[in-house]
Amino acid sequence: MALIAFDARDAFVPMPHGSGVYVARLLAALQRGGVGGHELWPVRGGGPGPEVLFEQLTLPRLLRRRGAALLHAPDSFLPLRRSCPAVLTVHDLGFESVRGDMPLRTGLKYRALVRAGARSAERVICPSRFTAGDVMARYRVPEDRIRVIPEAPALPVGELAPPDGPYVLAAGDLRPKKNLPVLIGAYRSLRRRGLPHRLVLAGADLGLAESLRLLAGGEPVELPGFVSDAQLDALIRGAAALVLPSVYEGFGLIALEAMARGCPTLLARAGALPETGGEAARYFDPGSAEELTELLASVLGDSVEQARLRAAGRARAATFSWERAAAETVAVYEELL
Repeated sequence: MALIAFDARDAFVPMPHGSGVYVARLLAALQRGGVGGHELWPVRGGGPGPEVLFEQLTLPRLLRRRGAALLHAPDSFLPLRRSCPAVLTVHDLGFESVRGDMPLRTGLKYRALVRAGARSAERVICPSRFTAGDVMARYRVPEDRIRVIPEAPALPVGELAPPDGPYVLAAGDLRPKKNLPVLIGAYRSLRRRGLPHRLVLAGADLGLAESLRLLAGGEPVELPGFVSDAQLDALIRGAAALVLPSVYEGFGLIALEAMARGCPTLLARAGALPETGGEAARYFDPGSAEELTELLASVLGDSVEQARLRAAGRARAATFSWERAAAETVAVYEELL
């Protein structure tokens, strides 16, 4: 029986989001289903000082001390010098494609260490074929070392009542790659046509909230900030449509969350979004507020199309599961054990 170390730090932060949701849900599925008779060791906490010191100095010492046979780093960073083979999950390379999407120091860390880690890892897991192709093209990682394992809906469906009144929803951190000015431009055009809906932009403010408020020009655009899982679930269930206008997504988990709840889903024709949404979503050019305006108008004004999208979305989301993701991840472990 081998000891498999799993860097689970991001699963234990208060209200994990982004890639932390992946870490938490995958860990839970691995614990439920087991890891092929081996022992799973979740590494729960880091140490004092910058995270990079834990990742590059402390974690390798812990691996040697415990005699780990394998390390899985599920959130982009792994020790470059280590005593055992490693699996690295790379969620996306948006920090390479959309400069300014992260604070300067964070972006420097990602651009230096994700590249080095992807080249160092014995296996690289990506959530989509799009991200896998990006990792191969940008980082020259051989195809035979990459495995594509999709994510799955992660938010529990609760009973919190959605907000009153009609609204369109976008969810995710307020950051450049989310391309929210295009959505606000489309929304303002529809308001001039008499659209009664509010626009809700739910997500942590990474420095764009004030400029988005100004761009809204007095229209009813709500920015509630980061919301809890229960609040996000309720917002999705009550939305007339979810719009994801991103110029880059490595998977687009919020699209699956919307489809799982029967929320009509409109996605940018960019990154991995067409791969994730399949034929259960409608698509638009992320550079064209005009195209998004017409698509939103047609979907919001067509009850038959809304019903089709609700049914297709639920069916699409049901094909993804964390149990399957965990089983395919364990198969990657077995390749190296």
